Amino acid sequence: MKSKKVIKRKEDHLDLAKKAQLFADLADGRFDYEPLFSAHPSLQQCKTDLSVNFLGKQLMAPLWISSMTGGGKKSGQINGRLAEVASEFGLGMGLGSCRQLLEKNCAKKVWNDFDFRPIIGAKLPFFANLGIAQIEKMLKEGQTERIYELIDKLSADGLIIHINPLQEWLQPEGDRLEKSPLETLQIFLKGAPFPVIVKEVGQGFGPASLQALIQLPLAAIEFAAFGGTNFSLLESLRRRHQGPISTLNPLCLVGHSASEMVENTGKLVVKLKELALCRNFIVSGGISNYLDGYFFTSKLEQAVGHPVLYGQAAAFLEMATVSYKQLKVYVAKQVQGLMMARNFLKIKSSAGEVL
Repeated sequence: MKSKKVIKRKEDHLDLAKKAQLFADLADGRFDYEPLFSAHPSLQQCKTDLSVNFLGKQLMAPLWISSMTGGGKKSGQINGRLAEVASEFGLGMGLGSCRQLLEKNCAKKVWNDFDFRPIIGAKLPFFANLGIAQIEKMLKEGQTERIYELIDKLSADGLIIHINPLQEWLQPEGDRLEKSPLETLQIFLKGAPFPVIVKEVGQGFGPASLQALIQLPLAAIEFAAFGGTNFSLLESLRRRHQGPISTLNPLCLVGHSASEMVENTGKLVVKLKELALCRNFIVSGGISNYLDGYFFTSKLEQAVGHPVLYGQAAAFLEMATVSYKQLKVYVAKQVQGLMMARNFLKIKSSAGEVL
């Protein structure tokens, strides 16, 4: 005699069969699906087999919580949840802009929005974050020691510097750069006593910029490619009520996708050989799910010869804003989905050969 659960399942199948039909052109053509060669992964297997070493620290999955928010009304709660989920799942994390911590009049008021090393723990990567404009200003005023002190006080592993000339240009309160970001980076790196990661903020980097960055002694480069949260567009939208500037300023629409940047980066690392001083990368910007992450990191790993991380911002932010429970469920699905992809999917090359 069939159980009630079996009968209910069969009835569901009948009711949903028509809705579950997919057209062939919807298939994800990036992968070969190979269902014969693996068992289902256990949670313990996910934690073991997905683990990677990044900047001398062991992550339980190649997933990076990209820089988002700091100093706002909800920032402390959101960042606290992000730090907690990083600790629970063994992930790396970058803070949102720590600029307010350099401003004496408000540093104490917002300190709790950033002080999360006690939550994330000592064994996982935890990076502070400043914009290239703040770096230029501190260098000009001879106050780089204040940045060093900030990194030390936060017990951060190092500093993420975001390169954002378009965002600054479109921001109503934006700073104006007096030097090229490359010149500022070169000067800062000569004295920085900690690892430095460089990232964009939603436009990505073109091939010439990537080549220059790869030749710097950076700890890593994060793409923040076109296709995800775009801070230039965000600033343009903020100006809607401050004048007749279009909410779709054409400058917001230039940039480089994660796909393009993966291809360019792979070629540059091979071309530059020993001149490629930076060989650690975080693919971010338009990474919608774990399949995107699996695809892009696998492609780039072929060129650099070691694990690559993928980062997300908006998806983490959305879940963290709701509740820690929602955030935890989201991350668990990412990790389990990534393990399923590794067990059953093979990346196709452009010629259709399995990588």
